[in-house]
Amino acid sequence: MFTYQDALDYLYSFVDYGQMRTYKYSAQTFDLGRMFKLLEALGDPQTCYPVLHLAGTKGKGSVSAMCASVLQAAGYRTGFYTSPHLQDFCERIRVDDDLIPREVVAEIVDAMRPLVERVPGLTTFELNTALAFAYFARAHVSVAVIEVGLGGRLDATNVVTPLVSVITSLSYDHMNLLGNTLAEIAGEKAGIIKPGVPVVSAPQKDEAREVLEGIAAERGAPLSFVGRDWLYRPVEHSLERQTFEVWSAREQLQLNAWRTRGHALSWVPLKLEIPLLGQHQVENGAVAYAALMTLRERGLPISPTGMQAGFRSVNWPGRFEILSRHPFLVVDAAHNRDSAQKLKSAIAEYFPGRRVNLIFGASSDKDVAGMFTELLADDTVARAILVQAVHPRALEPEELADLAQAAKPDLAVEVVPPVARALERALYFSTPEDVIVACGSLFVVAEVQAASQLLIAD
Repeated sequence: MFTYQDALDYLYSFVDYGQMRTYKYSAQTFDLGRMFKLLEALGDPQTCYPVLHLAGTKGKGSVSAMCASVLQAAGYRTGFYTSPHLQDFCERIRVDDDLIPREVVAEIVDAMRPLVERVPGLTTFELNTALAFAYFARAHVSVAVIEVGLGGRLDATNVVTPLVSVITSLSYDHMNLLGNTLAEIAGEKAGIIKPGVPVVSAPQKDEAREVLEGIAAERGAPLSFVGRDWLYRPVEHSLERQTFEVWSAREQLQLNAWRTRGHALSWVPLKLEIPLLGQHQVENGAVAYAALMTLRERGLPISPTGMQAGFRSVNWPGRFEILSRHPFLVVDAAHNRDSAQKLKSAIAEYFPGRRVNLIFGASSDKDVAGMFTELLADDTVARAILVQAVHPRALEPEELADLAQAAKPDLAVEVVPPVARALERALYFSTPEDVIVACGSLFVVAEVQAASQLLIAD
């Protein structure tokens, strides 16, 4: 019988594209036929419960977490599959608030071994995904929230036929794999759209929106957009949480008609509160709300109070998360130019006028120059401390230093491995009024989270 460590060693003994700097992204490399064969041998566990399936460049994890939290608050036993993890593999697979138990990982992986031997070419992510599907069936979940790993069309999760598909904000990332234009990237993400299955999308640039509309029309999948069919507005925010209002375009049309006829209006939009910070999380919240309302139309009742309770209690670490104060220590998983711009806006919104010391590390396939263009656009960042996370794809910090100096020649830049030592340096240079921001990679965020528990007593 496997131990937990045996199971992890076994899973990671297969091809793990998440650890590789380069590989070919094609239907030959990512053959969904392998997943169908393995899942058939496992009894097709992915068909045992309704699914909400989410893809996108940015925000898909946050939207997934919000949806899972609301479904749980609404009384559903909710499976949630996400990747990568921050500290522990078990974070990827959970039912309600509980991570998959380590002994269950060992038990299911051990039972899968003889079946895996019959399907050549399986990858680590495919096995992880099969493990999640099998566990959710075993745990008798009443609904599962499934986040795409990479892309959509060829992703191992794309064997499900969901009740609702969701596509979050699309921007440039993994261009070497998914395409160099927004249209190409949108085509890959839209691969999760299934015939007749409703699709909810975040607001998109025209180039991406037109692709989504074309593919949805081809497949007879009703498509709605936040910003057009679902409306929202921010209300207020603090360093702890923010509130926003959401409503449908149909409600807006009805309101407009009532106003024209001179009726007194007592209706107010639903107000939701989230502990996630930044304007982009309000948009993510609106996408989650739209997805959940569409799920409700598909037969999963969710009350307004369940909706409010679930949004209020969502927990999604590493996304503009404030770990400590005096100085503020903020970690954010921003790892492309668009998310760096959103991070920069959030810093300006929550910490106006404060000096920032930046801890930055990135993977070798990222647009680091673009991220630095956004993050170093003004004099907010006083110092950049460049790091290399413990990950095979991490870019050498000396290369990061050259790119940072190119973006801002007069910036104080230093290379400080490892990440824990970089946090010590950032604390040394920071006054109680300063802000330390760690970003560029989820792996950097994870290492800063771990180091902060040892270095900082708030």
